[in-house]
Amino acid sequence: QAPLVESGGGLVNPGGSLTLSCTASGFAFSRFVMTWYRRTPGEEEPEWVAEIHPSDPSRTGYADSVKGRFTISRDNAKNMLYLQMNNLKPEDTAVYYCRGSKYWGQGTQVTVSS
Repeated sequence: QAPLVESGGGLVNPGGSLTLSCTASGFAFSRFVMTWYRRTPGEEEPEWVAEIHPSDPSRTGYADSVKGRFTISRDNAKNMLYLQMNNLKPEDTAVYYCRGSKYWGQGTQVTVSS
């Protein structure tokens, strides 16, 4: 199994919600900052979205574009990372990736459209 596998993407109406999950395996998940990125069509570089401290889940950071709408969380006992996305906007449409240690997931598509 790949070290990081995202799931939970899909098509949602503007104003809707989605929760992305990232399943980690094969490395010491609880020791690493975990990060969500996204890549929109036409952009070469992924955009940093949110990150969370390895052992203090209250220590998080968010891009201004998602602050107040997205919430990152983790469950170290289950080696899981999450991204709760509320009040989604068309400009949130992107492939979302989780990253930890030296690994990237394969991405999950989120499309916000009516």
